[in-house]
Amino acid sequence: MPTASFMTELAAPIFTPADYFRELTPQEIFAEWERPLELDLGSGDGTFLVEMAALYPERNFLGVERLLGRVEKTAKRIRQRGLKNVRVLRLETTYTLSWLLPADLATRIHVLCPDPWPKKKHHGRRLFNDAEFLGGLRKVLREGGEFLFKTDDHNYYQEALEVMSGQSAFQRLDWAEDAFPYPKTDFEIQWLALSKSVERARWRKAIPGDCE
Repeated sequence: MPTASFMTELAAPIFTPADYFRELTPQEIFAEWERPLELDLGSGDGTFLVEMAALYPERNFLGVERLLGRVEKTAKRIRQRGLKNVRVLRLETTYTLSWLLPADLATRIHVLCPDPWPKKKHHGRRLFNDAEFLGGLRKVLREGGEFLFKTDDHNYYQEALEVMSGQSAFQRLDWAEDAFPYPKTDFEIQWLALSKSVERARWRKAIPGDCE
């Protein structure tokens, strides 16, 4: 039977694992852990994360952000909105996917406007060039789950499409602008205000038998 202190911890907007060196269980992340769970990787100041949690109260949302100031700002927004279905974890994305989170946890994973590392000598640092990140993505996303990506960098977008085309576990889906309610990140709002474009792509993790 969960203790009162453990239940209080589960209600805190900032999620701090008891142990960073073992795989977690869904029950350690949310009290109502049976709900579908979505991940926002590199969640920034929480603009998108909090709006999604408000739009979809029947789902759980976990943001992953390594910068303390952004995590604290997100937590403040969660408290202000009184939301109980959203938390934020201060940690690096690839480690979170590869080592901390359990397999088949997420129904949707969002990567929105990540650092494009525009200099050619830094392209190896991009998420889509990290085999460990891609392996973690395959592990944590459930079969039939969706991976959604946005970027303002056209070259990065094209590179991401090329990388994902080589991932047999994923199938590209159409993503119309009005396909479903989908808030914008703070960065995307600023970029669009400058009449710049943001490109998007959406994939589904295949279910065995899809190609039969």
